[in-house]
Amino acid sequence: MATLIHDTVIVTGDDNDTVHYGASIVVDGTKIAAIGPNDELQQRYPAAERIDGRGRMVMPGFANTHTHLTMTLARGVFEDLSPPHKPPFSGGLSPIPLPDMTPEERTVMAQLGALECLRSGVTFMLEDSNDIDDYAGTLARTGLRFLFGERAYDRTGTAIGDPAPFRLDRAMGERHLATIEKTFAKWNGKADGRIRIAISAWAPDMCSPELLKDLGALQNRLGTWITIHLNQIWGEVAAVQAHRNRLPTEYLADLGFLNDKVICAHCRCMDPREEKLLGEAKAIVAFNAAIAARRGLSPRVESLESQGCTITMGSDNMAEDMVEVMRTGLFMERVRREDGRNPTPERALRWATRNGYRAFGMPDGGWLAAGNKADLIVVDTQRAHLVPMLRAVSNFVHNGQARDVQSVMVDGRWLMRDGRVLTMDEPAIVAEAQEVANKAWSRQFRNRFDKVPAGFSPAALP
Repeated sequence: MATLIHDTVIVTGDDNDTVHYGASIVVDGTKIAAIGPNDELQQRYPAAERIDGRGRMVMPGFANTHTHLTMTLARGVFEDLSPPHKPPFSGGLSPIPLPDMTPEERTVMAQLGALECLRSGVTFMLEDSNDIDDYAGTLARTGLRFLFGERAYDRTGTAIGDPAPFRLDRAMGERHLATIEKTFAKWNGKADGRIRIAISAWAPDMCSPELLKDLGALQNRLGTWITIHLNQIWGEVAAVQAHRNRLPTEYLADLGFLNDKVICAHCRCMDPREEKLLGEAKAIVAFNAAIAARRGLSPRVESLESQGCTITMGSDNMAEDMVEVMRTGLFMERVRREDGRNPTPERALRWATRNGYRAFGMPDGGWLAAGNKADLIVVDTQRAHLVPMLRAVSNFVHNGQARDVQSVMVDGRWLMRDGRVLTMDEPAIVAEAQEVANKAWSRQFRNRFDKVPAGFSPAALP
């Protein structure tokens, strides 16, 4: 049965940023069948299920193009432990390592992250991690659309941002390559095509030239996407200069690694020469605005976009709220540009929706038109912070909250409706995640630390 939402506000995200007020949208199967006047569509689809859309707004779903779902374990811990922006650099994004988890524990935390994504209107996401097979099946059942990036690296003994000598573990890199191929064979195209597998190269200072060449060759053979953390922190820039005598993006360009199916996460510690190289390659950039603000760093999005990069948006670590990400990105770029009008809210919405879908081979997703994917969200506009509803896009980008998202649809299927999540046991996941976090951090402090940082819950202490 077709579904018809009538008398509603429809934000299309099309080339003209068209907004329909008091109109209808029809979903039939996995596609949007029509958008238009109420009377006309009700006559064309008399048997459709009718949903009263008054006081509601229908929008494209968000595309979260860079996240690490299991790192929800570090909420309220890593946000205030950023590495230094000036020497000396010692490596790592936090002085406290993330606790090790069992596959079962990782699955719980990944579900928690996916749950928050769903509640903030995300319909597609790129998850970057190791051992994706641990939880790919569980996340497939959420009904969301995923591109899973299985990670590879061959530097041992440290993490991103350490200029110390590069200790190569070629065997480890080979194992990662084998895992990527195995994961691709098992999961790519599954869940009615909602699951796809990409390659993740951890970061330029964590991958040898040989591994990066192997990953590039594997990308060509599999015909998939590849993602990499690039110019994330100043320690990474220093490390690549120490190891390769090049800037990170120059290092990748020299190896022929860059292309239009490479998504570069962060790009916030970048020389203009590097922005030009990315633009020439037509690379995709994930603007992870909320975590960038927490780190006190931000990419030059205007320059990257003008050079030819496709700008998308991601949540990255700890928080999965894409409404916050979109608004933070708008604010940060206006501050950087010293421009109170640009980027526009429509531009920020495009970064967070249509650009992500298009960059990953889905030009019929992330915007609403007849024939496009029925990936959409329904927002409750009868909230004190959204009334009056005069300029729909500007109002939501500037004032909207994740809790305004009432319903989420992917491929024509409701995953959340009227505030109720239909594809996950939300109370159980929330309770289990707290229990997992308490146990994991207790193990970490018992085994690895004499001094516990201030402010930790007693339940998470040894």
